[in-house]
Amino acid sequence: MFLFFFNCRYVNDARPFWQYIVSYSTGCSDSQYFEELYNYYSTNKAWHLCDPDAENVFKALRKAGVKLGVVSNFDTRLRPLMRSLNCDHWFDAVAVSAEVEAEKPNPTIFLKACDLLGVKPEDAVHVGDDRRNDIWGATDAGCDAWLWGSEVHSFKEDLAY
Repeated sequence: MFLFFFNCRYVNDARPFWQYIVSYSTGCSDSQYFEELYNYYSTNKAWHLCDPDAENVFKALRKAGVKLGVVSNFDTRLRPLMRSLNCDHWFDAVAVSAEVEAEKPNPTIFLKACDLLGVKPEDAVHVGDDRRNDIWGATDAGCDAWLWGSEVHSFKEDLAY
């Protein structure tokens, strides 16, 4: 069953995938429980921005002429969630797997982000936290890639490059 979902996890709002995950991980298949949990993770109450310096760094990068994008394995809730976290305006482009119909590490989603940003892959750097999905996927697309937590520890470090 998981293999079926693995190939199409984030389609539209990804409800079938998330229903399976919730049921499998909690042992509860109650639809009301699932809806409450799904709706909670659609709000900014469930999420926080990981680095307090992020906004200032992104502003400085954009001021320096750097184009910024998001490449995310997520569903159609990402854009509204970014708006509610008040960080959507930090980025010039957002490539969401549910919209692109390709998930990291598939190079297609990275190439879509480059296309949206109007840059060549060889001129792009992707910073991600997963070696397989982020580093391998970005490099397969022709981008440079840095691993968060290993090669980059904070957004301020990005400014040094």
